[in-house]
Amino acid sequence: MIGKLAGHHDTIVALATAPGIGAIAVIRLSGEQAIGITNQLFTGKDLREVAGHTLHFGMLTHPQTRKAIDEVVVSVFHNPRSYTGEEVIEISCHGSPYIQQQIIDACILCGARMAKPGEFTQRAFLNGKLDLTQAESVADLIASNTAASHQTAMQQMRGGFSRELKALREQLIRFSALIELELDFSQEDVEFADRTQFYDLVSSSTVTVQHLIDSFSMGNVIKNGVNTAIIGKPNAGKSTLLNTLLNENRAIVSDIAGTTRDTIEEILNIKGILFRLIDTAGIRESVDAIESIGVQKSLEKMREAGLVIYLFDVNEYTADDILAQQRMFEAEKINYLLVGNKTDLSSGVTQKFATIPGILFISARNHDHIEQLKDALVEKVMSGSINAEDTVITNARHYAALQEVMRSLLDVRNGMDNKLPGDLLALDLRRCLHFISEITGDITNEDRLDYIFSKFCIGK
Repeated sequence: MIGKLAGHHDTIVALATAPGIGAIAVIRLSGEQAIGITNQLFTGKDLREVAGHTLHFGMLTHPQTRKAIDEVVVSVFHNPRSYTGEEVIEISCHGSPYIQQQIIDACILCGARMAKPGEFTQRAFLNGKLDLTQAESVADLIASNTAASHQTAMQQMRGGFSRELKALREQLIRFSALIELELDFSQEDVEFADRTQFYDLVSSSTVTVQHLIDSFSMGNVIKNGVNTAIIGKPNAGKSTLLNTLLNENRAIVSDIAGTTRDTIEEILNIKGILFRLIDTAGIRESVDAIESIGVQKSLEKMREAGLVIYLFDVNEYTADDILAQQRMFEAEKINYLLVGNKTDLSSGVTQKFATIPGILFISARNHDHIEQLKDALVEKVMSGSINAEDTVITNARHYAALQEVMRSLLDVRNGMDNKLPGDLLALDLRRCLHFISEITGDITNEDRLDYIFSKFCIGK
C-alpha cells in the first residue's frame, strides 16, 4: 500500500518556521527538483554539484527580474539521507514576512508548489523514514507544552510504541502462518503451530495490549491536561484558593456569599501536568436568578471534570457533612479530593475529622500547605499509572485500534478454550493483525493519511 501511495514526483515548498517577524526564517523544499529550483535562484556555488549535509552562503535573486531578494544560507540534503527521504533544501533567510513570501513565490515560479499541512512528514512516512505512529508523534512534539508531553512525544518519535507493536506483530504473524499452513493439510490432521506456545503468546499479548490501553487515561492527562473543578459552598474560599494556586489575583474575593456567579477557568502547570482549574459558583439554594444559573453551571462542571477539589470551611462542617458528600461523589463515580480550608481560624481540626481519611487541611489565605495540595493533585491523577519510562498512548486513533486488537486476541483465546478449528482462529488472527497494521501504517489508504496529516502545521 505504501509503495502505491508514494508516487509524489512534484516539489513542494513552505515556511518551516513560525510565521511572522523574527531574526531568521527557514523555507523548506522537498522533491526531485528541490536542488534545481533553488539553483535557479542562488548566486554562489552550483548546488547541483555540492555534497549533501553542507551549508552554502550566497544571494537569492528573483528568477525573472534578477533583483536580489536576500542573502541566505542554503542547506543541502540528498536523498535518501534527509527528513523526507527526498532531495531537500532548507533556505535560512532574514525573518521579514515580505522576504519569506518573496522567496516562496520565486520557488513557485520555478516549478515548486505550496505544500499542504503535514506534507513533508507525510512524505517521510511514505518513503519509509518514519512509521505512522512516529509521524503522528511529530505533531505531538510540536504541540508539547510541558515536560511530560515533550517526553512522551519524544519516546514515541524514537519508536518506543512502534517497537512494542512490531515485536507483537512478528510473533503473531509467525503463528498465523503456521495455522494457515495447517489449513492446507486439513485432510491429514496435523498441527504445525504448538498450541501451548500459541496460547501463552496470546495471553501475554493481551496483558501487553491492555497495559497500552490503560495508559491512554494517563496519556490524555499528559497531552491535554485535566479539568479540575473547585467545588464547595459559598465562602468556602474557592476564589482565594484559585488566586493562591496561580499566585495572582485572578478571581474576585469577598466575604459576601455568592460573589462568584460564573465559572472562571485558568491553567496551572504542576510538575509537567496541566491542571485546567475551574473556580465555580458556590453550590447552595438561591432565589437570585443569576446566581442560580451559576450554581447549575457549577454542578455541570463537577460532572464533566476529571478531578474535583471539594473545598469546605472546617469551621462550618461536621464529619457527618463530609461523609455525606463523600458518599455522593462515590455514587456518581467522581474523582475527588477533600480539602478543608480556613485552618488558621480553628484548632483541633484533625481530631474533628479523624474518622475520615484523606482530607488535606489548608489555609488558602495564609498559603499554608499549598505545596502539599499541589503534590496531592499530581498524585491523584497519576496514582496507579504506569512508569514514566513506559510507553504511553496519547492518540485516540491508536486507542480505538488497540481496543479492536484486544477484542481479536480475546476471541482467539476463547476460540482455543473452546477447541475451535484453525480456520476460525485464523480469521480472528487476521483481524488482530489488520488493526495492528493500521496503527503503524502498514495498512492504510490515502484518505486516512490526508486526514491524519491535515492536522499538522504547514511546513512540517
